[in-house]
Amino acid sequence: MDNGIAIELVGVSKVYRLYDRPSDRLRESLHPFHKRYSRDFYALRDVTLTIRKGETVGFIGRNGAGKSTLLKLITGVLTPTTGTLNVSGRIASLLELGAGFNPEMTGIENIYMNGTIMGLSRQEMDERLDDIVAFADIGEFIRQPVKMYSSGMFARVAFAVNAFVEPDILIVDEALSVGDAFFQAKCIDKMKHLLESGVTVLFVSHDWAAVKNLCQRGVVLEKGRVKLDGTASEAVEEYRRMQLDDRQGNLLPEAAANQPAAPPPAADISPNRWFDDNAEFRQTATYQRIQNGKLEFCNVVLLDEAGTPVHEAVYGQTLTLRMAIAVHEAVPAFGAGYHIRNEAGMELIYSDSKIENAIVDQPQAGSRYLLDWKFRAELREGKYNIAAVVSVPVDLAARRVECCDFVPLAVQFSILFNEDEMGGYVHWHNDVTVQEV
Repeated sequence: MDNGIAIELVGVSKVYRLYDRPSDRLRESLHPFHKRYSRDFYALRDVTLTIRKGETVGFIGRNGAGKSTLLKLITGVLTPTTGTLNVSGRIASLLELGAGFNPEMTGIENIYMNGTIMGLSRQEMDERLDDIVAFADIGEFIRQPVKMYSSGMFARVAFAVNAFVEPDILIVDEALSVGDAFFQAKCIDKMKHLLESGVTVLFVSHDWAAVKNLCQRGVVLEKGRVKLDGTASEAVEEYRRMQLDDRQGNLLPEAAANQPAAPPPAADISPNRWFDDNAEFRQTATYQRIQNGKLEFCNVVLLDEAGTPVHEAVYGQTLTLRMAIAVHEAVPAFGAGYHIRNEAGMELIYSDSKIENAIVDQPQAGSRYLLDWKFRAELREGKYNIAAVVSVPVDLAARRVECCDFVPLAVQFSILFNEDEMGGYVHWHNDVTVQEV
């Protein structure tokens, strides 16, 4: 294979035999005339790709499109049914978290074992160990058996090992989605450094912004075939069109502007329902939550124009962030606020009751309030988190408050698409004047 080529696939297919009943497998193997009791399923069909050294390629497609199968073929976990596949260089892969880890061994022992599997000597791993441990940043758990690890700890140690063994090819398959926002940002920064050093990176993610940000090239897979092979932006646009086809009910911004006014949301008729137990909010709200017991968020939810809870929106869509707040102890006044952050934890938008002149005075114990924040979601396509806070003002002039409830991950949502390419994350409204002089 040419020295400039890292990976070459020619007519590669991966076929599985599917049986309606377990007994059919035995009947087929014993039949004297080789009668078929199975049908073929093509996880990949006639894939031809050439990936040059130093390229960063993002693979996009619906679930079941063949992305993970393709990467497993490249790493050697699977073998092609037909076609030829050639790979040049040392591969480090993050396909399945914890794969290759011995649960009875400690994190340190697994680091050395994985380094040995990748062809590094004990001395080479000694030189890299401090960097790997520091990057993983799981404290004393690094010396505990891996069976005690959470999925987030697996992600940290697995990525750290693969990133610091100086691979020629790095393969990442959605492995970073389990980490926290800060760790994801660290991983993306490390991947950028690997790219600068000439490492070939194959990246599978449903995060369009990450694919555009990290990848030079994009490949869209559909039902095991290559549907598009072009730039990362072209691949994201194609996948976006596929997603929109799957969501026929979603209104485009122009179409939404021509729709009649939406009827009053159901919440206006029965506001008490927003204080009912919401298992989804209760689960996400526990992460690093801070409370003092005086006021409490019973629910925080993002609503569309019809008052329906949503986790996805299109660029420019009008949304309402609804906060259901219970007062457990009488206070002189309270205010609330929210932060919108991207997946990397960068704060993009902030607003609060002081800014919007919406301080609640003299709330009594046992009272309940709904606070609605209505805005247009003019954000770049991608995933976002909303943090919510409710507090008692101590000195408004000095912006000193007593925090009563802070929920760092109150709502997670995605912006599906934006017709116009955005250089930043947020569209900033301008009053533009043009004067010829």
